[in-house]
Amino acid sequence: MTATAQTIEPIRPAPDPTRRTARAAGILYLLTFVSMPTLALYQHVRQQPDFVLGSGGTTGVLWGALSEVVVAFACIGTAVVLFPVAKRQSETAAVGFVASRVMEGTLIVVGVVSVLTMTTLRQSAAGADPAALLVTGRALSAAYDWTFLLSQSLLPVVNALCLGTVLYRSGLVPRILPLIGLIGAPLLLLSDIAIFFGLLDRTSPWVLLGALPIAVWEFSLGVYLVVRGFRPAAVATLYARPPH
Repeated sequence: MTATAQTIEPIRPAPDPTRRTARAAGILYLLTFVSMPTLALYQHVRQQPDFVLGSGGTTGVLWGALSEVVVAFACIGTAVVLFPVAKRQSETAAVGFVASRVMEGTLIVVGVVSVLTMTTLRQSAAGADPAALLVTGRALSAAYDWTFLLSQSLLPVVNALCLGTVLYRSGLVPRILPLIGLIGAPLLLLSDIAIFFGLLDRTSPWVLLGALPIAVWEFSLGVYLVVRGFRPAAVATLYARPPH
C-alpha cells in the first residue's frame, strides 16, 4: 500500500481591505501640514497695507500659494479616501465629513486667489492711483483673513466632530486620538467665535492654544494611519455588518 503525502499549506491571514486606504489617508493628512512653514511667507502681504505699492520679487508668496493649493486638494482627498470606511459606521457623518472637507478646500483656494491678486496688483501698479490700490490691497488682505478663519479654523471643527465620532465609535484607531479632536473642537469653535466678534486678535496666544488640540489630533491621526493603519479587530467588526 502506497501512502500519499499531503502538503498542508499554512493558513494565511485574510488581507486587510483597508490598509491602503489608511496609508493613503495618513499621507494626505500629513500633507495638510505642508503649508505651515510657508504661511510665514504671507505675513508681509497681510501685515503691510502698502504691499501692492511696493516692488521686488514675489517668489516666496507664490510658493506659499502653491503649498496652500496642495493643502486644499489634500483636505478633499482625506475625505474621499476615508468615505468608504467611515460610511460603514455612519453614512451621515461620512457625508458630512466629505461636504465639510470640500468646503474647506474650496475656501482655501479662494484665499489663495486673494493673495495672488495682490501680487498681480503689485506687479502692475505703475501709473495706477496709489489710494485706490491701497484700498484694494486692504480689501484683498481682509478677504484672505476671513477665508482663512472659515476654511482652516472653523471647518476643522466640523471635520473633527464628524470623523472623530466615527473613529471613536468604531475603534478603528486608539480612542485617545479622536477624543483629542472631540475635545479640541469646542475649544477651537470658541476661539473662532471670539475672533469673529473681535474679542480676540488672530495672533493672540489664546487663539493658538485653542487651535493646538485640533492640530495634534490631525497630525497624530496622520502618523498613526501611515505607521499602523486601522485596528484589524475593529475592521473585521465593521465589515461584518452592513453599512449604516
